Amino acid sequence: MGHPDSLGHGVGLRRDHFDRILARPARVDWFEAISENFMVPGGRPLDVLTRVRERYPIVLHGVSLSIGSTDPLDDKYLDRLDALAKRFEPAWVSDHLCWSGVGGRQAHDLLPLPYTAQALDHVVGRVQRVQERLGRPFVLENVSSYVAYADSAMPEWEFLAEVARRSGCGILLDINNIYVSAKNHRFDPRDYILGVPKEAVRQFHLAGHSNKGTFLLDTHDHPVIDEVWELYKDAVRRFGPVSTLVEWDDKIPPFERLEQESIRAKEIQDEALGPAPVKTGRGTA
Repeated sequence: MGHPDSLGHGVGLRRDHFDRILARPARVDWFEAISENFMVPGGRPLDVLTRVRERYPIVLHGVSLSIGSTDPLDDKYLDRLDALAKRFEPAWVSDHLCWSGVGGRQAHDLLPLPYTAQALDHVVGRVQRVQERLGRPFVLENVSSYVAYADSAMPEWEFLAEVARRSGCGILLDINNIYVSAKNHRFDPRDYILGVPKEAVRQFHLAGHSNKGTFLLDTHDHPVIDEVWELYKDAVRRFGPVSTLVEWDDKIPPFERLEQESIRAKEIQDEALGPAPVKTGRGTA
């Protein structure tokens, strides 16, 4: 069940909680920082991240790499990301399996790809270039989706698994996004869990979403629902104690409420893994 590099259970680093986090120790193991929020020449965000990094491991999580776009990779963006990573030495750098702009225009959304052989070749090549540029572990996250392409030739989990296999990148498995997409597209979310290779999964995301009646929307403004907790339990049983991060990005509660979600994630992980084996003089009982 391995995962010696697991960071434990963490939460997203958000401006609303800066003062609280700096004031006294947090009951979390690590923080995930949105890369773009700290790509600035100076000021309070960098000062806060510097002080947080002195106390906790961090991961940098990007939202605008647009790895699936047909536009060229943004070298200036990669330069800033590389400089940020060199300064703060994150455990890894992550972004999303999506496209967010084309023709120099930004959609300001994380849009799904057509899951075709051509798109696969395109994404694998771009991931390899990003990894070469950064020279550090790089991880891709599955996004929630609300539309699908008629010419997709494989399910999303097969596409993501093949990107990881061919490029060598890791996978950030967003459990809430799997649940949202499964409801929207009417597939079994456990098929996704079973379709992703164990060795590639480096991190989990957990979050809340909104039920819009005819579809679910990934809003990150609610607690994690019971069904997502159950899916997380299934994921832990398959992948082991993977680094787990709770996101809460709108209607942000007091930090203590976010801590509670992270603590619950640890309790559910422990329950899913069961009691540790008891060692005896003749081996393991």
